[in-house]
Amino acid sequence: MVQINAERFLADLHELRKIGAYKTGVHRPTFSPQDMESRHWLMERLRECGLEASIDGIGNVYGRHKGPGPHLLVGSHIESQNYAGWLDGALGVMAGVALARAGLPVDVAAFADEEGHFEGGFLGSRSMIGDLTEAEIDRSRSRNDGTPLRDALAAAGLAGKPRMQLEPGRHKGFYEMHIEQGTQLEGQGLRVGVVTGIVAIWQWRIQFQGQQDHAGGTTMAERKDAGLSAVRLLAAIDQEFPRICGPRSTWTTGRISLDPGAPSIIPGSADVLFQFRDVSVPVLERMEAGLRALVQESNRREKCPATLTQMSRATPAICDPAMMATLDQAAEAHAPGLWQQMPSGAGHDAQYIARLMPASMIFVPSIGGISHHWAEDTKDEDLALGCQVLASAAEKFLAG
Repeated sequence: MVQINAERFLADLHELRKIGAYKTGVHRPTFSPQDMESRHWLMERLRECGLEASIDGIGNVYGRHKGPGPHLLVGSHIESQNYAGWLDGALGVMAGVALARAGLPVDVAAFADEEGHFEGGFLGSRSMIGDLTEAEIDRSRSRNDGTPLRDALAAAGLAGKPRMQLEPGRHKGFYEMHIEQGTQLEGQGLRVGVVTGIVAIWQWRIQFQGQQDHAGGTTMAERKDAGLSAVRLLAAIDQEFPRICGPRSTWTTGRISLDPGAPSIIPGSADVLFQFRDVSVPVLERMEAGLRALVQESNRREKCPATLTQMSRATPAICDPAMMATLDQAAEAHAPGLWQQMPSGAGHDAQYIARLMPASMIFVPSIGGISHHWAEDTKDEDLALGCQVLASAAEKFLAG
């Protein structure tokens, strides 16, 4: 049975967290100097494992196994959210390095911009499967400061480099190891989660049109306050959705913008960004129908009409049953009774790679459920256990 070098695996993770260190986490936004330093650091680790290391024109770092197949693809991402955690993404990449170091025939990928610092999202994994056009790269801007993606690529030394795509038929499947980013494992005293599927995110924009006016001179009866209409609709959504959602559905109002946004002016318009997530398409469709009905009801009652526009509509990614079975068996062997199957409430590169090959994911606990924050953490012993479970599952899947 293959054994990972747990000490070296943990040492690599802790060395990587020094690049862009912020408090107990990291700050490595995509294509920043810290991000590019981490990518070149990773290429050295890949070469140490005997892999051919390269970086492509969108920032993907790739380690290619030189020997015969069948091969697996293992990876995630290494850039971070702003002032956030040290494990989100990095864990999956360094787990791939640990499997390569243990002698398994794996290619290791660090996909660029899973964290969505640039418009479009999942730029690296989408580019690898041929789903990212040059026109989209031309249009994309940084969500942090508006920098054009082309300018960011040039500043990072990536302009003119070709973008690689995955070789058809090379990989038997893709594994991604990740922290849970929630409390389900820790809350039940469990140490491993075998992911059943990755949620789809359906994004919406809701715009309200009212009448900008004086906050003192306009009576309450006369007002067309777009802000109040927005708040009332969002409250109605939060009241109705528990009746129609699934057991792990989530919904979030990520932004409310009022125009002109001054304390003594009645808002003339409101702009809301709203999303919901689930792993089941019928549940997503039920939530969409509920949202549309609530907007219709709002327009019947309110003075400020609402317009609903869908911004994006992803498809859930169901994990491969055969790959899940190897993870189940490995988890029971290494952590008997201390694991469970569970869905992923977050999006991951695996959902795009799953369009080309079988894919599966493994979770380890997040302390306090914290992620996308510098306090994000996981016990070293849980990190090592999860990586060993992954290695055992990969070995079994390759032999099957």
